[in-house]
Amino acid sequence: AWKLDAHGAALVRMALVLCADHELNASSFTARCVASTGTSLRASVIAGLAALSGGKHGGTTARVEALLDEIGEHDIAAGLQRRLARGDDLPGFGHHLYPDGDVRANALLAEILPHHPVWRDIIAATRSLIGQHPSVDFALVAMRRHLQLPVGAAFGLFALGRGMGWIAQALEQRAGGELIRPRAAYTGPRPAPLTSNLVK
Repeated sequence: AWKLDAHGAALVRMALVLCADHELNASSFTARCVASTGTSLRASVIAGLAALSGGKHGGTTARVEALLDEIGEHDIAAGLQRRLARGDDLPGFGHHLYPDGDVRANALLAEILPHHPVWRDIIAATRSLIGQHPSVDFALVAMRRHLQLPVGAAFGLFALGRGMGWIAQALEQRAGGELIRPRAAYTGPRPAPLTSNLVK
């Protein structure tokens, strides 16, 4: 449908594989929890998609799009510093599991960055300012723009790839037959004792 050449199709396949699974991230854990109740695979995928849409998960791709639009191609470091000065973060950079760089992003960006020196400059300036490397969210947006795919395609590819992972996670959970039921201990203030007036 996107009429991609062989290079573009290979990039999309790579993105789908890289997004398919990533341990028990929020959306995969959600899909597993729902599957553990004995519901349909469709319900597990819908639950995973709901979790993925959050701005701290796959919804970060929309925030990266806005960042790149705002920064533009000139005075990159100054634009990034303005965002930081007003208290905004730099979405698409940093991942707590990959302090030395997101390996998924590295794989995609190795194919894309040689064609886009401005994005290399954004990555270098960000690393200089906050010491963070690009995440898979940044790489998906870069790929979307590199291939001139429709806006929203970065999230769509993330969801499609991860959706296959949710199905695999849900099938595995259903096969085990166990209901996921974490415990949560109340840590708030203890209830006040009953007064003598209430007893009467």
